[in-house]
Amino acid sequence: MMASEVRPTERLQTEGSAKDVDLVFEGGGLKGIALVGAYSTLEEHGVRPQNMAGASAGAIVAALIAAGYTAAELREVIGALDLPTLEDPRKGRMPIFSRTLSILEHRGIYEGKAMLRWLTSLLEAKGVRTFGDLIRRPDAGLRYRYKLQVIASDLTAERLLVLPRDAHWLGVEDPDELEVALAVRMSMSIPLFFEPVSFKEPKTGSEHLLVDGGMLSNFPVWLFDSDEPLWPTIGVKFIEDDPRAPLAAPQVRGGLFELVDYARSLVETMMEAHDRFYLEETDFHRTIAIDPLGVRTTEFDLSRERALKLYASGRAAAEKFLSSGWDVPAPSSESRKEDHVHPRV
Repeated sequence: MMASEVRPTERLQTEGSAKDVDLVFEGGGLKGIALVGAYSTLEEHGVRPQNMAGASAGAIVAALIAAGYTAAELREVIGALDLPTLEDPRKGRMPIFSRTLSILEHRGIYEGKAMLRWLTSLLEAKGVRTFGDLIRRPDAGLRYRYKLQVIASDLTAERLLVLPRDAHWLGVEDPDELEVALAVRMSMSIPLFFEPVSFKEPKTGSEHLLVDGGMLSNFPVWLFDSDEPLWPTIGVKFIEDDPRAPLAAPQVRGGLFELVDYARSLVETMMEAHDRFYLEETDFHRTIAIDPLGVRTTEFDLSRERALKLYASGRAAAEKFLSSGWDVPAPSSESRKEDHVHPRV
């Protein structure tokens, strides 16, 4: 079923009053620009997010909204973003070997420190450092205590983590003390591109390697489901207008680079495939479906023109969703509840 087939069952009443919802953003690397476009339309229509969640790029957008950024401010952040400054390969090596050695020695081309500094700066500008700064309901359980939840993949424990509520799996006794920027950095560690986050348990010193949450749950629209939700969930996801169209051909060079390029192509193909099809028809009715316009997850050389088109695609998708109406999600079924169990890799 494509976005145009969504059946209007309940209009989102936004004229003159705000509508409380939970928002869940899919991961998608550089395609995350479209998520900001979609949010700008929701904000203009008075939609008011209560709980937010996401994986990878979706975690970045969710974190900034939870911290208090408006749609206009987010657009300024995107406009000022210099993508090459977030790419921080290890220095001091011969260029021909640097990327290969970084992957072999450190499991990624880019260190990710520049990304962490960027996130930290943006969050601290809104007075947010730890999840204790994002408490919405102090008397609620961990599932609804915080404005933000992010998805990460723990390779060491072979487990999906929902942070901060799963902070105890990392040996963190008080989830309030977990740093938001660090959790988001864990969530957006695209394998081979960014080094995984090495996190040591405070008491035992045991090491955990954490990578992109999209590896296990790229679109955690189930996260806030319950038998009696306080408000409905809207998901924001990338769906090709023609999901049968072939993925872009991998760019594999010969010689020393062949093995590295092959591995990178495998990772990118897997992550792109997340965005191709939508399996849960019951969830589609609460999903804003964004056409990514052929932009790849790891298109770090994205031009300004393509970025603006991607932003506009997100806005258009949200407008279409709001004008078409949407289904109030039914209470979780027994089969859906299985999704809430933390799967092993």
